[in-house]
Amino acid sequence: MPAATPRAQSAPRSWSIRSIRPLASRIWHEHRLFLLVLIPGLLLRVDAELGYRWQVWFNDSFDYIQNTVKFQLDPTRVSGYSIWLKILQPFHTYAVITILQHLMGLAVAIMVYALARHRFGAPAWLATLAAVPVLYDGFEIQLEHLIMADIPFLFVLTLALVLLLWDRAEPSLVRSAVIGLLLGIGALLRSVGLPLLAVFAVYMIIRRVSWRQVAAMIVVCVLPVVGYAGWFDLQHGQFAMTDSTGVFLYSRVMTFADCSRMKLPADELALCTTVPPDQRPIAQAYIWTPASPLNRFPPPKFAPLPNTLAKDFAIKAIEAQPLDYAKAVWHDTWMSFGFSRHTFPNAPTYNEYLFLKHPLPIAVYNKAHLGRYNSYAAAYIQGNPYTKVVEPFAGVMRAYERHVYLPGTIYGLILLLGLVGMGMAWRRVGGEALLPWGISAAMIVIPAATAEFDYRYVLPAVPFAGLAVAMAFAPGTPGGFWVRRLAAGMRRPRGSVPVAPVVPGAPGDPGAPGASAGSGDDERNLAADGA
Repeated sequence: MPAATPRAQSAPRSWSIRSIRPLASRIWHEHRLFLLVLIPGLLLRVDAELGYRWQVWFNDSFDYIQNTVKFQLDPTRVSGYSIWLKILQPFHTYAVITILQHLMGLAVAIMVYALARHRFGAPAWLATLAAVPVLYDGFEIQLEHLIMADIPFLFVLTLALVLLLWDRAEPSLVRSAVIGLLLGIGALLRSVGLPLLAVFAVYMIIRRVSWRQVAAMIVVCVLPVVGYAGWFDLQHGQFAMTDSTGVFLYSRVMTFADCSRMKLPADELALCTTVPPDQRPIAQAYIWTPASPLNRFPPPKFAPLPNTLAKDFAIKAIEAQPLDYAKAVWHDTWMSFGFSRHTFPNAPTYNEYLFLKHPLPIAVYNKAHLGRYNSYAAAYIQGNPYTKVVEPFAGVMRAYERHVYLPGTIYGLILLLGLVGMGMAWRRVGGEALLPWGISAAMIVIPAATAEFDYRYVLPAVPFAGLAVAMAFAPGTPGGFWVRRLAAGMRRPRGSVPVAPVVPGAPGDPGAPGASAGSGDDERNLAADGA
């Protein structure tokens, strides 16, 4: 009896080890390619942390930090990120923030790969390739190291998409509500998040998801937005999410607006300019420079009155000059696809997207007398807020970012390839790839239509475009069918008799209506084939 006791105690431990080892072996066998690609992406992020301790600054970062310390909502931009920073403030270090953001970037890559493999049976090489941009783009890694809202926004949006598409069956009521909650959180992180609710809703309607699930998603998404607007009303006297929507739209139209073609009330005439359109500066100059007509109104610039007047002015300009507005939107959207990066909108702002030898110092407007601390950035961590540059790690990231990034032209080709794949699935309105492709396109068009192009807005759109391609050309899709036919034709020995291609949807096509069970349309078989 005494000898039996040790064996009984050690049995669970040996069983656990035996169970983990086969699992690890299976994961390595099935996902070896992705893991080999993932590890260098992780090491690059470790190098960024060690080289730039523990954050880099963007000019908007100081507003987020100030609003966090004062715990107030910003009238210029939604402040969901400040709420997130408030949750992390007890750690009193920026390292926690940037480490979590780097992990979010890695998690996005994992979710893209996992969805493409699990749900759509994409080959390992294709699913891995879809995740490569978010893993290796130097500007993506730098964005993760900034105190900015873009990466948390990308994370919750990707998670919402994965939850919706993970199963072939339509989402349950509870899962639809969770998706709506994630979209609501995304709307509090970046303003573009709220219009994306329409992309999700339209997709679900096209896929004939039950109206209860669609309604649950919309209602739960709107709840945090309404709560935030109520809080904003208490602080700023207006039931809204910001006091800047009209101001930014005004800046958009001022690159072409001709007041002689508009019927304006007297209180909006001050927003006009006599500068000819071909001599006007970029859109954001009509917000931030002293020459902006908005400065003719009493400060602050982001307040209910100027915001309302600017919005009404912008709407009249769009109605009077719809073609000029479309041209401006197209111009800024097209800038997303330039092969080389240009210094835009100006050198100081562009440099804030780079790992620099001398990072951005604490902004003057962030200075304050807060007990022992002379800035909000210092008060947040109760210490030194300046970035510490440590070599040789920092030098590695500077050289890496300068040479390794996804050119905009390649992103455009990825979007085009996804569109071609969806076009092959026209009978199913593009198939499931329609959702990530629509998200990616919307994320570059909406800023161009409501404010202005920015390189920072393009990076979160890229993973969705890559996922759309993986889905559009996965087994069981018309795109995947033609890829396999092309590959078979390339492998066919010279002189062999070619097999007549089967047109998707035509008689003889396994994916055609009425095809027998076990045909190429059976996603269970195709998933195994793709694996």
